[in-house]
Amino acid sequence: MVSRELSSRIADSRRIVITGVGLAAPGAASLAEFRRNLLAGTSGITTLDLRYMGVHPAGVCAFAETRYRKKRENSRGTRAGCIGVYCANEALQDAGIDFSGYDRAATGVYIGLTEHGTVETENEVFNIGQYGNDVDYWTHHHNPRTVLNNPAGEITMNLGLTGPHYSIGAACAAGNAALIQGVQMLRLGEVDLALCGGLSECVGSFGIFASFRAQGALAEHPDPTRASRPFDRDRNGIVISEGGCVFTLERLDRALARGARIYGEITGYAMNSDARDFVLPYGPRQQQCMELALRRADLTPA
Repeated sequence: MVSRELSSRIADSRRIVITGVGLAAPGAASLAEFRRNLLAGTSGITTLDLRYMGVHPAGVCAFAETRYRKKRENSRGTRAGCIGVYCANEALQDAGIDFSGYDRAATGVYIGLTEHGTVETENEVFNIGQYGNDVDYWTHHHNPRTVLNNPAGEITMNLGLTGPHYSIGAACAAGNAALIQGVQMLRLGEVDLALCGGLSECVGSFGIFASFRAQGALAEHPDPTRASRPFDRDRNGIVISEGGCVFTLERLDRALARGARIYGEITGYAMNSDARDFVLPYGPRQQQCMELALRRADLTPA
């Protein structure tokens, strides 16, 4: 929905709307499928047999990996890049954008990542271990696969986008940070169209599972579909999963001019830091962040 209250004080050329969504999640390869699963209470969590770790609950995506990119290209790239390419193409199709009305050089790609490169590095260390740790067997693909901007770059190469692209690290808030970046770049006039969201390939890394287990924060349950229960009194940790979601953002005036379906308008946002602990959230600082976002959106909680 589009905010009527903002129309009197902000020009349509500065109002940013979401017109497309591309999604890959455990048990769902589209927004519609994801919504159906949520309403039906259908879990996408299964189990994964991990190197050195054994079997653990995990969320693995199943989607048409070669719909937008050949199998060979997926092999050269990363799992996060594969998910990103799928989600970005799905978001553009959902938005009805074929670049006949948008310039590929004025399209930005902003991707949030909690982690990247761990999977590739672990695999290479394991692989050279099969050859007496001879580093001559280390792949020349490692560097381009592990640079932080890799997933965003894989999206631009697949779609032929020559505008700005980069990745943003903000832990579990990385996807939101990338969304904010897209809004800011559109309002500044740096780009005319933005693809932004979050991606994760973390189920490929035994180290991530091991780290959460060392913290006492890895969920265990005999039924993997019941392992993730964050609001349950007997919860015992998180379930590691892969997935991604990419949004198509554009200015309201452009969206209206082409008759686009609008999912919603981003009227306000805020980011801050607890500055207290590496992992423990701090309620008062979270409250301040939410209040700031509401003020910027000129909204009052009912």
